[in-house]
Amino acid sequence: MTTLSPVPCAAPRGWAARVPFYYGWVNVAVAAVAMSATLPGRTYGLGLVKEQLRADLGISDLDFNLLNFWAIVVGAAVVVPVGWLIDRAGSRAALALVALALGGSVLLMARAETERELAVALTLVRGFGQGALSVVAIALVGKWFRWRAGVAMGAFTVLLGVGFVAPIFVLGAAVEAHGWRYGWNGVGLALLLGLVPLGLLFARSSPEACGVEPDAPATEDDRAAPMTARQALLTPAFWVYTATATVFNLTFSALTLDNELLLREHGLDGGSANQLVLGVLMLTGLVANVATGYLARSRPLGKLLGAGAVLLAASLALFPFVRSLAGAAVYAGLLGVAGGVITVIYFAVYGRTYGRAHLGSIQAVVQVLSVFASAVGPVLLSEVRADTGGSTTKFFAAFAGVALVLGIAAWFVRPPARGSSESGGK
Repeated sequence: MTTLSPVPCAAPRGWAARVPFYYGWVNVAVAAVAMSATLPGRTYGLGLVKEQLRADLGISDLDFNLLNFWAIVVGAAVVVPVGWLIDRAGSRAALALVALALGGSVLLMARAETERELAVALTLVRGFGQGALSVVAIALVGKWFRWRAGVAMGAFTVLLGVGFVAPIFVLGAAVEAHGWRYGWNGVGLALLLGLVPLGLLFARSSPEACGVEPDAPATEDDRAAPMTARQALLTPAFWVYTATATVFNLTFSALTLDNELLLREHGLDGGSANQLVLGVLMLTGLVANVATGYLARSRPLGKLLGAGAVLLAASLALFPFVRSLAGAAVYAGLLGVAGGVITVIYFAVYGRTYGRAHLGSIQAVVQVLSVFASAVGPVLLSEVRADTGGSTTKFFAAFAGVALVLGIAAWFVRPPARGSSESGGK
């Protein structure tokens, strides 16, 4: 089957080939900005405006959560076509188009007056934000790096530590001072006037498209034919890696959306304990990002992912016993390290395992499953709370067991062997 090559940057040897450093690091920075810009489509971003929005439109908490669930599920439909677009037109073009669509969707949501209008706008924001723009950001890095993929993704996630936190404070202050519509309108304008031109000016789709040598000499794995998304789906490693990442996303989405309520249920001051937990999460996550990026150069990514899943299991198993700020800090530290490890490996493992040629399509499939898990998490936690009369212990115990099993599987699963003929990946 014939595939189209990504659009060249300018010429076989464009200006990106003449800068005195590897241009992929510029893509890392642009990708971090792009991933940070998914804020309006993510649970913690919506959490900043949820209560004001519900009060403004007269929507109950349950109705909003159900609306949010379906927005994520339906919105995921745009992710797979965007993965296809990345592999054929390049991540630079995809970034501009997705940022344009997300910015317009956020502005549309800021003007919603009814529950139906909100449903349409929120579906678009979820689809283009949490889904499509995330895939583009990962591809911006994954298409440029092979041997140093772990280091690049480690740097990417460290930059995200700042990129995620700073906009939260800015948006939170704007919403508190001027209302959710004002804050949401500012986010939409920032996407249209900031991210779109930034991507067009600085993002580049791949080293080959710019006449730049890749970041390391070709190895036997690099010369092997890249796998298509369909071929990747037939390998056990894909499902072990993906299940581990999606279980983390499911539990993390549930915990972050209901963090204050969960802490209050354990007898803690929701506000102050929440700040402590978020601070520990950020600090330990950043340290784990750096350490994992370094270790990924010489350690099997599956084993690192397995270690992260075991730490996730430990944090989930501990939480039902948390009754003090010290216990909350230990729980948050385990969860932060687990998240730091799993996130870096999640970003790096698919390009390393299946090649870069079809990375956009492969990562799109993964992202669809990931956003679905993120949608299920808060709803499942609420259902467990309702069925048990307010207890969430069953939720934590069940997913601690699942995470432990997946950690063991990730440790032992073997990456698939790719064929050596070029036609095998076409």
